[in-house]
Amino acid sequence: MSFSGPRNVNGHRHQQESNWGNAAANGYARSNIGAKLDGYFDKRELPMYKDKPYNYASSRRKPLWQKWRFTLAILLLLVGLLYWIGMFSPTDARVKLKDRSKSTWSWLNKPAGSKVNWDERREKVKDAFMLSWDGYQKYAWGHDQYHPTSKRGSQMTTAGMGWIIVDALDTLMIMNLTSRLSHAREWITTSLNYEQDQEVNTFETTIRMLGGLLSAHYLSTTFPDMAPLADDDQGAPGEDLYLEKATDLADRLLGAFDSESGVPYASVNLKTLKGIRSHADDGASSTAEATSLQLEFKYLAKLTGEKDYWDKAEKVMKVVDDNGEEDGLVPIFIYAHDGTFRGHNIRLGSRGDSYYEYLIKQYLQTSGEEPVYLHLWNQALTGVRKHLITYSTKSHLTILAERPNGLQSDLQPKMDHLVCFMPGTIALGVTGGKTVAEAKKEGKWGKKEQADLDLAMELTKTCWGMYKTTATGLAPEITFFEIDDPPRSEADGPATPPADPEAAASAEWKDDYVIKHQDAHNLQRPETVETLFYMWRITEDEKYREWGWEMFRSFVNYTQLEGDAGFTSVANVLDVPPKLRDNMESFWLAETLKYFYLLFSPVDLLPLDSIIINTEAHIFPRFKLARGLKTGWERRPRDKDGKMIVEEKKSAEERKPSEEKEPSEEKKKSVEGIEEKGTDGRSKEAVETTKVGESTSKGAS
Repeated sequence: MSFSGPRNVNGHRHQQESNWGNAAANGYARSNIGAKLDGYFDKRELPMYKDKPYNYASSRRKPLWQKWRFTLAILLLLVGLLYWIGMFSPTDARVKLKDRSKSTWSWLNKPAGSKVNWDERREKVKDAFMLSWDGYQKYAWGHDQYHPTSKRGSQMTTAGMGWIIVDALDTLMIMNLTSRLSHAREWITTSLNYEQDQEVNTFETTIRMLGGLLSAHYLSTTFPDMAPLADDDQGAPGEDLYLEKATDLADRLLGAFDSESGVPYASVNLKTLKGIRSHADDGASSTAEATSLQLEFKYLAKLTGEKDYWDKAEKVMKVVDDNGEEDGLVPIFIYAHDGTFRGHNIRLGSRGDSYYEYLIKQYLQTSGEEPVYLHLWNQALTGVRKHLITYSTKSHLTILAERPNGLQSDLQPKMDHLVCFMPGTIALGVTGGKTVAEAKKEGKWGKKEQADLDLAMELTKTCWGMYKTTATGLAPEITFFEIDDPPRSEADGPATPPADPEAAASAEWKDDYVIKHQDAHNLQRPETVETLFYMWRITEDEKYREWGWEMFRSFVNYTQLEGDAGFTSVANVLDVPPKLRDNMESFWLAETLKYFYLLFSPVDLLPLDSIIINTEAHIFPRFKLARGLKTGWERRPRDKDGKMIVEEKKSAEERKPSEEKEPSEEKKKSVEGIEEKGTDGRSKEAVETTKVGESTSKGAS
């Protein structure tokens, strides 16, 4: 879903980087000559959370004999290569394992039937969170970004946004860390101020900051035993602190929606309330960003009764759908000025992912009272199966691929780690958050539900394999796959894959995964453990908890720093020990560790069928439509294939007679008949019948 900065920024967006903090500062530890060489050879930046990971544009080249620095470059390359393999790396540039004598997977060797204590495992996750939080509190308190290797913090705005603190509030509550929550709440009370002449990313600020505050309000008022504080009690002076801050922030973010189409601009100035178009991509907004604000603004409308929050967020969905894209799959860029798409790139990774996630979640948020979002979700999922599903060559792993040049273009066998949100979301859509057993008992099960769940299970396996195929047990940012030529589609019939990568007779399945050097970093992303959490809660299959435990062990073994600084992201998951990157993402605390904790917790902690979780893992309640809140739009009519019907309307000029002349006596005598029939020659009864039919058709759509 990667810096803690705006998702619409990548390596070439210098203007936004000057506002949000230079991403290069979050790169490798740079206290040695080897790090400087890294900077010479690799000028790329890490991606934003929802952004394209890297710019693969080729450079212009000259013949070698015209490069007067050629010899020097070769020497530097040799030195850089020696550094890469560890010749010049100081001990603090590599993770020192806690105990190299014990295998990361040693727990798998326990005798069959040995009882696992999931409460103890959950406490290990809590320990990891406390170590991370305490390191941030000691070395970077109040800063938006934390660089644990160099033990310092940095800001994304002049005065700071409380990026890490606000994003982690609800995790503190869920883990019952009362004293740490009290410290965070005190900072919010005394230091958090949104009155800043500062451009911020609309989407990131909404899902992390607004979402974090709303989740904190919900948990503190609905579950008073979660990290209880007297300041939150009913009637206390600070009872509505989180809601007041959320409302203040939301009122500033609304300026982003003031475009001609209603599609939000990529950024907004918190003081002037003016929306700002993207500084790249021809000014287009990211489709995922524009359509992943709805859960937050709708919940705030429910809390405050301010319908404007609802209307502005909801309008975006109509504008997007009115484009009538084929099979519910939308390009990843959309212009704010006219609501049309830019380009034809179709993917469920960066810039596309949470559009699909929020379709089914909007339907569930309002307790099934807005069926239009269920229709959109079902259409999109059918489109995914038709156009984007394929299989790997050797092990027939299920792949959710991309179509960079549109649905009629070649399939690209690539999956961002971000795509791994999808299996869990599919499972959520199948049962609405209930277990499979409950859904079957209620008679809500058929061939479609089983087929969708099977797809979710196979995609989960593929995402899990991304971890299993590397030396560290950590997934890369991007994975490519070996596929047949031409690619097999789901319509060709799925091949039989191995039961799971761990159970495969040989390691041949690993050959289907292709990890490129530039994609081999790990940013502590949550999407796979998020899916494991959903799959465990919905299927009740304990293997998903076991897979999660292995993943957690890998994070502890290969991303934990010596001492009290906490955890950091790594540069290459194929190396053991891995080289470090000097950045702890805010979603490590807000999402990744939260999902691990919930995965190992009892199922009655935040039951899935009573909550909805936003794309930053913030918890909101489900609710019924009330207080004037309702679906304010309808889809345009579609034909039986789901294609939008374009109504042809004749202009007034086209309806005029071709000649203007005095009517003949015969025509004068027929005036009375014309009045009875109407101007198109049909009887009034026929005209009225047609109008009713048109109205019924639109209502059914």
